[in-house]
Amino acid sequence: MCGHDTYDLPVDYTTLEPRERRKVREQYIKMQRNRCMWCLERLDLEPIERVRNMRIDWTLFPDGFQNYPIHLQHCHTTGMTEGAVHMRCNAHMWQYHGR
Repeated sequence: MCGHDTYDLPVDYTTLEPRERRKVREQYIKMQRNRCMWCLERLDLEPIERVRNMRIDWTLFPDGFQNYPIHLQHCHTTGMTEGAVHMRCNAHMWQYHGR
């Protein structure tokens, strides 16, 4: 897949190199019109208040999890990508919804 400008979505996250993940994330951002797939707020703004106010146990997440403001969400069962989300929405999905 390396070198592609666009991908047939969804793709298997586990097969992507970091550069490819970035390109797929950017493709989702464009497809989603810069909206978080979880909270529907613009990705260049903070998540919605309900998500911002939820307590996050950051010890549940790997080192570096908070380094990037926008994450590429993928299903942890199938490995398939689902969309672009705020980093905090990703944490909320994982901690409170097992996603």
